[in-house]
Amino acid sequence: GAVVNVLRDLSVRANVNFLYLGIILKIVGVAYIADFGAQLCRDAGEGALASKIELAAKILILVLAIPIIIAVLDALMNTLS
Repeated sequence: GAVVNVLRDLSVRANVNFLYLGIILKIVGVAYIADFGAQLCRDAGEGALASKIELAAKILILVLAIPIIIAVLDALMNTLS
């Protein structure tokens, strides 16, 4: 809880929407869990399954990142206009 409060305070000071910070934390969590699962599969000799876990994680991360990508593109378009 304390870490989230610090991150929330930093996002307020940096004038960044906390929604984006939450998305980034979710992405980091997905990456760690997928890496852990893939390593477990590799240790069990299931390299193909590990590759599928990594692919699914990459797709999930891409889907989670869509709001951030849209915000960056929107900011870029506003800057160019």
